[in-house]
Amino acid sequence: MKKRNNQSLIVVLLSVGLLLPGGCKKEGQAPSPPPAKPSAAIKVPLPLQNQQSSAKIDGKIAPSIEFNSRKDPFKPFIAPQAQAAKSAAPLGTTSNKDLLPIQSYEVNKLKVVGIIVGLKENRALVVDPAGKGYVVKQGMLIGSNDGHISRITATSIEVVESYKDNGRILKRTIKLSLPQKK
Repeated sequence: MKKRNNQSLIVVLLSVGLLLPGGCKKEGQAPSPPPAKPSAAIKVPLPLQNQQSSAKIDGKIAPSIEFNSRKDPFKPFIAPQAQAAKSAAPLGTTSNKDLLPIQSYEVNKLKVVGIIVGLKENRALVVDPAGKGYVVKQGMLIGSNDGHISRITATSIEVVESYKDNGRILKRTIKLSLPQKK
């Protein structure tokens, strides 16, 4: 009996489902939006509390901050006076703090390890007595006597140093060569 009741219930539910129109299908035009109500004057809500201006305190002007005693965050740390003193130094002399590490050794103590011959310019690898290597090119400063690299060939580097002798400025050329293959 239960089986028959279940079958009849399923048949009834299916027939009702088929007879009811589909609820998800859209037919015809979409419903129009409700008509807008004519708006009268728009009312701005009144503030709940009276606002006080931050510019005035009890009718007085707010105290201003003195910036003269404060440090300017956009000023450089290096004073412009130090730069002026640096530019006033005679040509050919540099201070110890501006020297590169390769300029703290004499040219004769440096050792050429390799030379790269390129299309635009030649470069060389030079090692100082401490074992640190530097890649140099023509025109760079090298050595403790303000020498500069005048020429880099496939086998050597030529460094021109200027020095004073009896008040006269003389130049000497030092040639650093690659070690010969054995």
